[in-house]
Amino acid sequence: MPTPTDLDLAYDHCQRVAKEHARNFYYAFRTLPTRKRNAIYAAYAFCRLCDDIADGELPLEHKRRLFAETRDRLAKPSDNGGRDPVFRALANASEVFNIPAEYLEEIIQGVEMDLALTRFQTFEELRTYCYKVASVVGLLCIEVFGYEDPKAKEHAVDLGLAMQITNILRDVREDAERGRIYIPLEDLERFGYTERELFDGVVNDAFRDLMRFQAARARGFFDSGKLLIPLLSAESRSCPAVLHGVYSAILDRIEAEGFNVFERRIGLTTTRKLIITARLWAKSLIPAVPHLGG
Repeated sequence: MPTPTDLDLAYDHCQRVAKEHARNFYYAFRTLPTRKRNAIYAAYAFCRLCDDIADGELPLEHKRRLFAETRDRLAKPSDNGGRDPVFRALANASEVFNIPAEYLEEIIQGVEMDLALTRFQTFEELRTYCYKVASVVGLLCIEVFGYEDPKAKEHAVDLGLAMQITNILRDVREDAERGRIYIPLEDLERFGYTERELFDGVVNDAFRDLMRFQAARARGFFDSGKLLIPLLSAESRSCPAVLHGVYSAILDRIEAEGFNVFERRIGLTTTRKLIITARLWAKSLIPAVPHLGG
């Protein structure tokens, strides 16, 4: 067996990060061919690194300094990320798949928004945040997946929005515990639900109407996001198909629980994720049969 290279070890590290932390992503990643899978692991590990900086207990100025250091490392791809395995793997993946540097910068910008913002007045404000932390990740991923139709970008953006809104609905309680409200304040006012009620975990008709409205918004983006799948290279379609299936199922569970996201964190069992992955992976391997008019 050949001795692993430094690059091999860097990608192995990124895989371990994904396996440990990417509870809803990891099964989808596993459906990709090795070269593409490794690149997605590197992208995930980078996003995780940024999230850990923002969510950590360090002082604000220390966090800003770490983001500045992250930008500095990205600006020096010639050193292959130095000794850090995440940046080493990401530098290689970016070169192999021509990942635009601005995507990585926008991801940092999005995560940095969490350092200053705890509320979003309008959906347009929230959409900007979701675009940077989720949709741009989707744009990065389709560079790895492979596509020809430029419409793939539009649908990748919408799938990212759908998944991030689902995360927001699932994590209302956890975000409130950090003093954060991601649901637009204009929507709270529209449905007559107060910030105080949200922090107190009140589930009433106003809250259910508010959440139902957000869920319908997410489903609209899921509908658009599903149109991405046939636009991708055949070997890559199963990954976004699984992500779409898993997150749609989480949204279904939230609705089935009467939108009571305060009592417990709503998610899918490992068995359920595996079933969705197997079903959608198998479906993606079946070639489309042309329709013959009669």
